[in-house]
Amino acid sequence: MKLRYAAILVVYLSFLLGCATIQDLNRLRGEVNSKIAAVDAEAKTIKEDNLIIHGELKKGDEALSALRKRQAEMGADLTEHRDNIQQLNGAVESLKKDVAALTARLNRKDEEIKDLREKIESVSFKTNFLENFLGIGKKEELSEANNKAGRTGGAAKETLKGKTDREITYASAYEEFTLGKYEKARVDFQSFLKQYPDTEYSDNAQFWIGECYYFEKKYEKAILEYEKVAKNYPEGNKVPYARLKQGLSFLKLGDKSGAKLILQQVIKDYPNTNQARIARSKLVEINR
Repeated sequence: MKLRYAAILVVYLSFLLGCATIQDLNRLRGEVNSKIAAVDAEAKTIKEDNLIIHGELKKGDEALSALRKRQAEMGADLTEHRDNIQQLNGAVESLKKDVAALTARLNRKDEEIKDLREKIESVSFKTNFLENFLGIGKKEELSEANNKAGRTGGAAKETLKGKTDREITYASAYEEFTLGKYEKARVDFQSFLKQYPDTEYSDNAQFWIGECYYFEKKYEKAILEYEKVAKNYPEGNKVPYARLKQGLSFLKLGDKSGAKLILQQVIKDYPNTNQARIARSKLVEINR
């Protein structure tokens, strides 16, 4: 636009000065028109460029708006993910507590099973002893009389007729033992030994004293009473059982070294016996 004004000004000055010819004027007009056309073309180009720039700016604005929207969506997603992670962490903590509670319950169950096994073991040993210790000669007859006493009451009194006082006294103490009255049975067996320290029932009575302490879980005292079986009645058939029960008593006390020594001695002194078999089984458990 400035060039157009400048050209008009030149033409005007030329007329004023009266120096220009028609030919010069036409030439000058042509140059002015060319310049005007060039300016118009440049203006058009600039306008087009402006339109392009505006279009690009609009696209940029749209892209920026989309980016901001995406960022907002990502922020929302991130917040949702954080919430989900917190929920998962809460679920994990809950599961940890459940696992801990279940583990505690399993441990309690293990303890209950262990106690049950110990009870079964005690009953098993007791049953074996009942079957073996009173199964010889007069002792078998006395055991049968004692069992009848437990089953038939008054009829057993007829069965015990003709028995000696020591047999009746022994049977009475043994009956208390079979009924689980260990303290009463122990006192009765001790009383029996004071009256009859050297009879065919004395080694049995001494052994049952040890058994009473064992089933009362007084293992230290049981060990001492079992020792009296071997010391006072070394030729009796209760010595292998007394030694075995000494080893088991040490095991109950948690003294594995003492238990192993005694169980190994049982295997050495009484090979090929039921007591040796049980001793080997217990040694395997100890060495696990």
